[in-house]
Amino acid sequence: MTTQNPTTSPHAGNASTAPESPPRWTSYVAVGDSFSEGLWDPYPGTEDHQRGWADLLAQHLAVRRVAAGAEPLRYANLAIRGRKLRSILAEQVPAALELRPDLVSVVGGGNDILRPNADVDRLARDLEHAVVRLRSAGIDVLMATGFDSSRSPVVSLTRPRVGVFNAHVWAIARRHGAYVLDLWGMRALQDWRMWSEDRIHLTPDGHRRVAQGALVGLGQDPDDEAWEDPLSPLPPSPVLDRARQNAQWVRTHLLPWAQRRLRGTSSGDGRVPKAPELLPVPLARD
Repeated sequence: MTTQNPTTSPHAGNASTAPESPPRWTSYVAVGDSFSEGLWDPYPGTEDHQRGWADLLAQHLAVRRVAAGAEPLRYANLAIRGRKLRSILAEQVPAALELRPDLVSVVGGGNDILRPNADVDRLARDLEHAVVRLRSAGIDVLMATGFDSSRSPVVSLTRPRVGVFNAHVWAIARRHGAYVLDLWGMRALQDWRMWSEDRIHLTPDGHRRVAQGALVGLGQDPDDEAWEDPLSPLPPSPVLDRARQNAQWVRTHLLPWAQRRLRGTSSGDGRVPKAPELLPVPLARD
């Protein structure tokens, strides 16, 4: 268990911090929503078993530990799609504390901020309370900023709220010695080819790049030096094609989301965490 003083932040969000070899964390728990569950990034050869950036980060850390002759990393993922921040903090964070890991990633709030009446300052206060609990237990914490949605004609409506939330995240990290995954600063994620057809969740390549960004946020060197490089530009698509794609997206994804919201239901209702126990990370996965 790490024992860093929670009142200082010598490394909060500092990507230039010299990486340790092997990574000092022996156990890692991810909590959050669909982003950390890994939606739209199924393991190769499967459809239902989601991977995502948190699983990839665990594998990167595990490989580095084993290569350096250290014991394998143990990993659990408690994230459930559709969860709002209060649910994540009230249900998943206590479960993570019971597992007594060295590192916990707490990433949430996106489902709240999509609502126009979201109280971002309240979200930040709740998040900080959870970070204090984890840091007081000697656990390192990785948070994440929200994405920069400036190129989305619909999601960009949330951009001011995301900006305020991000400022809170950096301040919380500074006050309590936490790490930050800077999603806002990942310019490659502003390319729509990094996003799945629902325009809310990342593609496998997007998750892969976020895992590299998480390594950097933790003060580790990335495995792929080109993790932030943008994709080659494409020629602009015809206006009519874009209109058809937008109409299809509204029918297939936006309307069902709005209907669930009106009914007070969630895509995660009835679901349980995909990996609730701390188990050694397999270094190769089919």
